[in-house]
Amino acid sequence: MAAVETESAPLTLESLPTDPLLLILSFLDYRDLINCCYVSRRLSQLSSHDPLWRRHCKKYWLISEEEKTQKNQCWKSLFIDTYSDVGRYIDHYAAIKKAWDDLKKYLEPRCPRMVLSLKEGAREEDLDAVEAQIGCKLPDDYRCSYRIHNGQKLVVPGLLGSMALSNHYRSEDLLDVDTAAGGFQQRQGLKYCLPLTFCIHTGLSQYIAVEAAEGRNKNEVFYQCPDQMARNPAAIDMFIIGATFTDWFTSYVNNVVSGGFPIIRDQIFRYVHDAECVATTGDITVSVSTSFLPELSSVHPPHYFFTYRIRIEMSKDALPEKACQLDSRYWRITNAKGDVEEVQGPGVVGEFPIISPGRVYEYTSCTTFSTTSGYMEGYYTFHFLYFKDKIFNVAIPRFHMACPTFRVSIARLIFIEYLLGAGENAVNDIIKISAFRDVMYSMATMVNNTVLHIWKLLRE
Repeated sequence: MAAVETESAPLTLESLPTDPLLLILSFLDYRDLINCCYVSRRLSQLSSHDPLWRRHCKKYWLISEEEKTQKNQCWKSLFIDTYSDVGRYIDHYAAIKKAWDDLKKYLEPRCPRMVLSLKEGAREEDLDAVEAQIGCKLPDDYRCSYRIHNGQKLVVPGLLGSMALSNHYRSEDLLDVDTAAGGFQQRQGLKYCLPLTFCIHTGLSQYIAVEAAEGRNKNEVFYQCPDQMARNPAAIDMFIIGATFTDWFTSYVNNVVSGGFPIIRDQIFRYVHDAECVATTGDITVSVSTSFLPELSSVHPPHYFFTYRIRIEMSKDALPEKACQLDSRYWRITNAKGDVEEVQGPGVVGEFPIISPGRVYEYTSCTTFSTTSGYMEGYYTFHFLYFKDKIFNVAIPRFHMACPTFRVSIARLIFIEYLLGAGENAVNDIIKISAFRDVMYSMATMVNNTVLHIWKLLRE
């Protein structure tokens, strides 16, 4: 009997079952999903399957189920509407939006006034107008953040952290885009730099370089640091805080919401705590957090100012007779060159705190280094309240301090090249520096002397 051959029907897209196709489409990015709409009628219908767009709404726009319910729209419509509004920021939006959401959620119960100071997001036309005003394009991640919140009102405390030390106080507000545009720099030393923050007490700002110029990388965030030895107002060194706006903002938010920066009296204090920087002696635990103060530091001359906050705590399980009083302190301070300075004196910051079970004592002090880093360690001497003739030492853990990466001003580099090329003839040129530059140098020297005076007062 001859074999009967049957021809099978050709396999086409229309003949494939729906579920496997939907599974395949679920792995596609939104761009590919949209492209599928133009391949065939069947793929156009399948790619419009609403659950496929749920993942993209959550991934790119962080839209929750609650928001979808409130807006009474399907997932695809939500994606398209959001894309039409902020689609140019799709590579940045999720990271920036999450940072803002996390920050507000964390601060609302702790610093409600700070959250209330935030402004509504700017419009695209507002940001376009600022670009026209300054003659430069704003970074997309910067624009994205300002579409969500257009900075904050100029209030105290500022959103970008505070620092209090003796008679020195700093609190940085996040500037709105119009105020920032008013401070856009065209002068030598800060050319094409836009201020991000401002402190009404010190005049300190963090800047973002919207164009690569004068040795800065585009989009870099930094604190300015005038070169006090160059006698040239254009000679400005930089402490680098972030490679991009996203890097700068998200790292700051992570430090806040993780508890890395403590909240003290409704303010964010920018102290960094190393979890390993803790020492326990008997029932007493000492922990340390530190912070670098760029506004009191300089690269030229090398003078790096740090503040540290110390927490001394006695276990709540300690016996009542373990209550004690701090008599003196001993510090061993070592810079990056290995030079050692020893400091010993009565009490701490003029006080002789009593520590009892469950009680915590905290204080703030400072130190300076002529090197970019260094460390401190030491001990406190206590006596028991019930046995006053019995004294003992409590270890202070070693804690390290290091300034951020810095970049020397292009003006200094050019000057160095000039000196190397000109030799002895350069000396005569240096003598001819203008009176204006001499005045600027005198002012810088006065600021530096003030910083040293503050430091000496706190060390006494």
